[in-house]
Amino acid sequence: MLELQYHFFDFMDKGGSVLWGILLLTGLLWWFVLERLWYFSLEYPKDLKKQLQFWLERNDHSSWYASYMRRQLISELDCAMSNHLKVIPTFIALLPMFGLLGTVTGMIQVFEVMANMGSGNPRAMADGVSAATIPTLAGMVVALAGIPFATHLERRYKREIIHINQLFTRE
Repeated sequence: MLELQYHFFDFMDKGGSVLWGILLLTGLLWWFVLERLWYFSLEYPKDLKKQLQFWLERNDHSSWYASYMRRQLISELDCAMSNHLKVIPTFIALLPMFGLLGTVTGMIQVFEVMANMGSGNPRAMADGVSAATIPTLAGMVVALAGIPFATHLERRYKREIIHINQLFTRE
C-alpha cells in the first residue's frame, strides 16, 4: 500500500502542480457523472411515477388549468433530469485546457533550466519535459473517457423528455 502511495505521489510530482488541478477536475467530473447515472437509474423512475400518478388522478385533462398543470409537472421532471447535466461537458472541455496549461508550465521549467545551466544538463531538462507531457496526457485521457458518458446522459435526457411528453398527453 505504501509503495502504491509512493508511486502515486511520484507521478503527481513529475506532472507538476497543474496535475493536482486535473485530479480535482477529474474527481468532480466523475462525481457528477455518477450522480446523474444514479438519478436516472434509481430516482427518476420514482419521480416519474409520482408525477404521472398525480396527473392521472386528475379528472380534468383538457381545461386551461389542466394544460398549465401538465406543463408544470413536465417542467419539474425536466429540471430534475437536467440538473448538473451541462456541468459534465464543461469539465470535459476544461480538462484538455488544464493539460495545455501543464504543457506551458513544463516548458517554462525547461527554459529556466536551459537559462540557468545551459543545455548540458539533460536530467534537469527531462524533468521539465515530463512536467510538460504528463498533464497533457492526463487531461486528454480523462476528457476522452468522459465523452461517452456525457453523450449517453444527454441522449437519455432527450429520450426521456420525449417519453414524458407522450405520457402526459395520453388520456
